Amino acid sequence: MINFFSSLPRGTKRGFLILMDTALLPLALFAAFVLRFGQFWPDVSQIKWLFIIAPIVAIPIFIRLGLYRSVIRYMGAKAVFTIVKGVTLATGALMILAAISHQTEVPWPVFGIYWAIAVVYIGGSRMILRDIFNVRHTSKSNRQHVIIYGAGAAGVQLANGLYCGQDYLPVAFVDDKKELQGSVINGVKVFAPCEISQIIQDRVVSQILLAIPSASRATRRTILEKLEPLPIHIKTIPGMVDLIDQRAAVNDIQEVDIEDLLGRDPVPPHENLLDKCISDKSVMVTGAGGSIGSELCRQIIKLEPTTLVLFDKSEFNLYKIEQDLLNIQRRIKSAKPVRIVAILGSITHQKRVESIIRGFEVNTVYHAAAYKHVPLVEQNPIEGVRNNIFGTLATAQAAKNCKVENFVLVSTDKAVRPTNVMGATKRIAELILQGLSRQKSSTKFCMVRFGNVLASSGSVVPLFRKQIKQGGPVTVTHKDINRYFMTISEASQLVLQSGALAKGGDVFVLDMGEPVRILDLARKMIHLSGFTVKDSNNLDGDIEISFTGLRPGEKLFEELLIDNKAISTEHELIMRAEETELPWPILNEILNKLDTACHEFDFLMVRKLLKNAVAGYCPQCDIEDLVWKVSDSKVVEFEKAKEGKQVIAG
Repeated sequence: MINFFSSLPRGTKRGFLILMDTALLPLALFAAFVLRFGQFWPDVSQIKWLFIIAPIVAIPIFIRLGLYRSVIRYMGAKAVFTIVKGVTLATGALMILAAISHQTEVPWPVFGIYWAIAVVYIGGSRMILRDIFNVRHTSKSNRQHVIIYGAGAAGVQLANGLYCGQDYLPVAFVDDKKELQGSVINGVKVFAPCEISQIIQDRVVSQILLAIPSASRATRRTILEKLEPLPIHIKTIPGMVDLIDQRAAVNDIQEVDIEDLLGRDPVPPHENLLDKCISDKSVMVTGAGGSIGSELCRQIIKLEPTTLVLFDKSEFNLYKIEQDLLNIQRRIKSAKPVRIVAILGSITHQKRVESIIRGFEVNTVYHAAAYKHVPLVEQNPIEGVRNNIFGTLATAQAAKNCKVENFVLVSTDKAVRPTNVMGATKRIAELILQGLSRQKSSTKFCMVRFGNVLASSGSVVPLFRKQIKQGGPVTVTHKDINRYFMTISEASQLVLQSGALAKGGDVFVLDMGEPVRILDLARKMIHLSGFTVKDSNNLDGDIEISFTGLRPGEKLFEELLIDNKAISTEHELIMRAEETELPWPILNEILNKLDTACHEFDFLMVRKLLKNAVAGYCPQCDIEDLVWKVSDSKVVEFEKAKEGKQVIAG
């Protein structure tokens, strides 16, 4: 019978509800008379018309309020409020009709009793139907049993959503609040965290779902550290920021955010710094489609610039971020819509960049465009030099020529005593801005140096997730390697605030917290996915961790300061580094030689110039190990001088 009603068309189901209400409302009115007069069968022959009028008045009101548009299986508190509102209006209308009719006087308490009974009948009938349909769905044996950690509003909403689905069945709530423990919510008992292990065994639980979106990151990390040893997959619902920004819903179950394991609670941005270089200004972001560039754009558009210029040479990435920003703009419904301009182009074309800056009267440039993948740049050094060094030079000079107010370079911790071409090129990019800032110019140049951002392109986190999903092995380059980590959102906010602190030539360093051992990160991700690590101590484990050796140009430990000198600023997570600079005449001569070497495809000279220009640059493979054969200014052959050495493609 339940299957038959479930398969009926929506229109037929609505018709059934209308017929049900048409029968229940006169019954509620008759019950009101029974209770009022204390008789099993009171004499209502003089007011039969009132029983006919009751549904005729109520049904159109219910239709108008959308009561018959609600899906019974998903009915919640809002639908109950609609029922109360509809019955109240219908009762009021019935009272007015009775008052203006002089045939028979109806005692007023009858209408109060009728209102209460009608609410119970109309609301109760729907709750019964909802439970019947939900029992049908929850009775399926192939649903995974899950524990919901968090018995608050988000946890209850998640449970209601899961009941109506076909994948998960909540069998227990877990909450730290003692006043909730032992209570029953929607038929599901709330337990203390110390009882989780027993629940997993008794109820064959496959997953724990964290439903604590408003909890601080420190609290979430503490909870995850307690859950990590359990042999069970742990997932979560989106955080409060995503829920508020409508980027996700409570029922969107996802893998645990790594920032909950590694990060600290983010420091709220200083509003006076955040919008100083952006609000009511024209802003340009280079590399707008990249990991950092795209997040910068998402932060900037909320600060209401007049124009946001997106500059990138990847057509796909540019289209993607443009559509994303248009969706954000529609969602926030700003009083002053931002003009979003997507432009294809390369940062190495100074005239092109200059024409864009002049055309859109750009006030602030955030320069995020760069080749940053260490092994790839190591194998393609000349392209890395062209993009990271001369692209920065061209963009910075274009900004200077156009009298841009602020120019902010997104730099990296790999620029500190680099062992790779990428880090060396980013350090020279910093030196370029320091040199330009010492010249007479109205543009304030600065750079912001920080470490890895979670979930960026090339990040280790998405790679580990993919490897775990495939059953391993999870690849770690070295057992002692560690890295600084920060969320993309927090790093981008700090970049925006750093620009407001610039005086000219500043090297800002972000406080990244404590470095994270990558091996520990891999182990935690494996455990939180419900697997065990396979090693010499546990030969029956699920996923093995293999060590692949350091990649070309990769360091064991990253640093943020060259001279270990930094002074604080008005923002607690932003420091101003005091580091040596290269006089512009010397740097300009190096740049000219680098340009010539790149045109002649002379990698040996490029490597030599980088070593001379960048303090502490120590490449991991010697130039003598690479033999290049050049004919007619074209590379016709390159080969390894010694077996086992990397091949440099230029």
